[in-house]
Amino acid sequence: MGGEDVAGRFAEEEQIVAKAVRKRQVEFFAGRACARRALAAFGVPEVPIGQVNGRGPRWPAGFVGSITHCDGYRAAAVARAEDIFTIGIDAEPDAPLPKEVLELVASPSEQQAMAHLRTTDAEAHWDRLLFSAKESVFKAWSPITGEWLGFEDVEVHIDREAGAFQARLLRKPWTLGEQVLSEFAGRWMSGRGLLLTAVVIRR
Repeated sequence: MGGEDVAGRFAEEEQIVAKAVRKRQVEFFAGRACARRALAAFGVPEVPIGQVNGRGPRWPAGFVGSITHCDGYRAAAVARAEDIFTIGIDAEPDAPLPKEVLELVASPSEQQAMAHLRTTDAEAHWDRLLFSAKESVFKAWSPITGEWLGFEDVEVHIDREAGAFQARLLRKPWTLGEQVLSEFAGRWMSGRGLLLTAVVIRR
């Protein structure tokens, strides 16, 4: 979706970003428009997609989802809550992370793993992929727990050949009934200057 596509605004959504800069508003409205298109595939009429406690999107009853955006790209993924527990998606430019950011995002063991991956493919930006994978985990985690995760709370292992990653919590798991959330399985892909990651937890 193009960055100027901001059709289908709702007053509730406008209030959320009323004080934001123009770029943020464009990204926000375009992401919401993507989400409504995804919901329309399930027969859901156009509705405002607000915000939960100043954090992630507030989805219509019976649905879960995730929204992402970066320069030139917007996307949303939705599913029925009876089938999917939570979703997290993230898009990033396929470009290296600044060294000081990598040191905040990656543990020493993860930095060592990034160094090894670079020996297999020096052109790929594994550091940015690690960042994106953790963002997808955070987006899947926060809506169901109401809690934040720090970068240091998750350890990610990237499988280059399978286009997959595994994320393990380094803190106390979250439980709800029989559901125990301590590990996440994700997928990743690259192309057209983008890195895309996704985490889906099924019922």
